[in-house]
Amino acid sequence: MKKRKVLFAIGRFFSPLYSLLMLLREIMYRHRLFSVTRPGVPVISVGNLTLGGTGKTPMVQYIARILQAQGRKPAIISRGYGGSTREKVNVVSAGEGPLLDAGFIGDEPRLLAETLPGVLVLTGVRRKFPAARAVELGADVLILDDGFQHLALGRDLDLVLFNADTLAGNSRVFPGGDLREPVRALKRCHGFVLTGICEANRDRAQRFAGLLRHRFPGRPVFFAQYQVDCLVQLMADGQVQATAGLLPGEVPCFGFSGIARPEGFQQTLAALGIETAGFCSLPDHFRYLGTGIMDLVRQAERCGARALITTEKDLVKLRGHAVSLPLYAVRMKVVPDRDFDRFVLDGLAAVSGRR
Repeated sequence: MKKRKVLFAIGRFFSPLYSLLMLLREIMYRHRLFSVTRPGVPVISVGNLTLGGTGKTPMVQYIARILQAQGRKPAIISRGYGGSTREKVNVVSAGEGPLLDAGFIGDEPRLLAETLPGVLVLTGVRRKFPAARAVELGADVLILDDGFQHLALGRDLDLVLFNADTLAGNSRVFPGGDLREPVRALKRCHGFVLTGICEANRDRAQRFAGLLRHRFPGRPVFFAQYQVDCLVQLMADGQVQATAGLLPGEVPCFGFSGIARPEGFQQTLAALGIETAGFCSLPDHFRYLGTGIMDLVRQAERCGARALITTEKDLVKLRGHAVSLPLYAVRMKVVPDRDFDRFVLDGLAAVSGRR
């Protein structure tokens, strides 16, 4: 308890300083004292105000698909967090499947490259460089993954996501809370999406949505649910194959995940009726090595599990590893409000009309 109080006091001391630095940074970009690059095509940013997972990857997938359905050629631009590369530009996919592995470019870009045929996926720490390369490769719209704080690249539609279970946390800025920036930074965005809506959190999410509408008038608030798409299995040849259905209830599984909110994955497994003999929560963007995988298998066997089950984001990092138990992952999809598609497409049309 004493250690917790000390950490809280440190957070209370440094949070105002961090807030001031973030405000000064925003002012410098707003007044062009720091340069802002415009890539020459519309840019849609998907980001968040809070630390931790808000479902950006499923939302990026969803937006890429609705753009494809309109005949667009989208490219996803990501920092590639968790990857080892420091190259200025990494072409993860030129539209025909992944070219680089997850350990090199990060788990999320690899997952996007695997699940979005026909979509360009590029990474780089300074995202103006992969953005420029994407335009050279023929992209006519860019989706900036986790882009709300990346002010060096101009955007035309700025979406901010909140997880419906955690919302804004304690509304304090890091290190005293879960916010990456002060709440006033939300004035930059064009719309909000509350993700992971379910019956248990709907009332609280509606109250939070009302607060956002009051504080930031003119910016729409959308709700989005997560739904299970299917179960996939990692085969011996490294291919991922969709299964015919869910695992039978009599097959005990050992669950594990290295994501920001592992408890959300546990809730998904419980809702599916998948029996878990045990569960291991790993750090976000966890790097799987041979010894670590062997330890997971040993834990599973001690629990009496006959299969392993994880998230699709974790699964992309396990290719090429020998796993002695069947390995499955839950493929999720996001289902936003019906008006969300029109909001994105109308915003894109308005940008294109001004160019």
